[in-house]
Amino acid sequence: MSIASVRRVPANEVGLTLVDEPPRTLGFLDLVALWGNLGISLLGPTAALFILAPTGTPMSLFAAFVAVLIGSLIGVLPVAAMALAGAETGQPSMVLLRGLFGARLSFLPTVLNLIQCVGWGIFELVVIASAASELLPWDTRWCYVLAGGIVTTLMALRPLGVVRVLRRYVLVAVLVSMTYFLVQLARGPLPGVTDGGWTGFWLAVDAVIAVSISWVPLAADYTRHARSRRSAFRGTLAGYSVTQIACYVLGLLAYSTVVRTEGESALFHAFIAVPFGWLPFAVLVLRELDESFTNVYSTVVSVQNLRPRADRRVLALVIGALTTLGALLLHIRDYQNFLYLIGSVFVPLSAVFIVEYFLLGGRRSWNTSQRAPSRWWMLLPWAAGFVAYQLINPGGIARWASAWTRVQGWLHFVPQSWMSASALSFLVAAVLTVIVGTWRWTVSRRLEPHL
Repeated sequence: MSIASVRRVPANEVGLTLVDEPPRTLGFLDLVALWGNLGISLLGPTAALFILAPTGTPMSLFAAFVAVLIGSLIGVLPVAAMALAGAETGQPSMVLLRGLFGARLSFLPTVLNLIQCVGWGIFELVVIASAASELLPWDTRWCYVLAGGIVTTLMALRPLGVVRVLRRYVLVAVLVSMTYFLVQLARGPLPGVTDGGWTGFWLAVDAVIAVSISWVPLAADYTRHARSRRSAFRGTLAGYSVTQIACYVLGLLAYSTVVRTEGESALFHAFIAVPFGWLPFAVLVLRELDESFTNVYSTVVSVQNLRPRADRRVLALVIGALTTLGALLLHIRDYQNFLYLIGSVFVPLSAVFIVEYFLLGGRRSWNTSQRAPSRWWMLLPWAAGFVAYQLINPGGIARWASAWTRVQGWLHFVPQSWMSASALSFLVAAVLTVIVGTWRWTVSRRLEPHL
């Protein structure tokens, strides 16, 4: 770490610029706590309604649980792989992409990640304010947004300190709260676990995968501070998968027992209506701040890929203020489908990165410098994977979905119920990355005698 940074930040905290050496202070339990908290979200139980009835016709509880289990395990593996790469290189996620695309071309996914992180940061503040409005008697949404924005920004100023607090205090309180709700809801009259069918099973799996894999562009931002590769991989895998599964199961139980209408308000009312439910629900509301914190801090780190010597404290203050202002002024719920669209970009991108870095030996000479040469050919499998995703599931933006429906007609392609957009997009991008990598290796071998 530079001398200047040592004077201005604690030795166990992130340096001020991207050129400062990252402190290696996070152990296995720190990362379990971080990812365990990120696996739990107030949006998770709400999204469980789609998992239970992805086509409008309810699946059985057993089928929905299997979809959650498979989707979580598949979706978290790319996140853990990016976490491992971050621990190996000491670089954040967007800087790691310099080795995949080159320094200049890495700006493309970086800009997309900036849009995604700011959007989700705004969305999380809106969710926190909505939950607080249900919990407290005062109808002062702006006050809750402002308070959440201030706390989020303060957390982004001391990111590693926040992770240590999550390990020591927050995760235990959250697990106790989740367990209490699970026990209370499970005591109610449950339908038969096999009542219903498996219609829409792969749509449900795809939705769970998409939520998990949306953390790929953020994973290395934190695990670059891991003490070891093993703790980074295992901590991410264990922490996120277990709590995400529990979060979805809570939603499945709620919608199968006490919640009869769609929407987060009805779900929040059901949690509060549980005996003494206001207390564990308050814990979950406060815990939601770590979701907004990670989005703001990862926005800061992504900006530093564009401007490596920018002071992260200044960036945190600016981005925190913009996120808070956005939550106050924008109708961000109308923006949710666009955020999911951007998220689909990172499904094939994670496949290209994993294949190139781990399978094709790229990790042995991964160039993350500001002079990393452009590798435009790696854009091809990424683009092909994105097209495959949109052909199967073009999302909920009307004009965008209509355009892809016309493309389906031109190609005489009809998506089948067993097709998972995330899984097949990942597969297409991975296979084409192998083909492109093999082609590049063959060309270089043929050119060697002439050099």
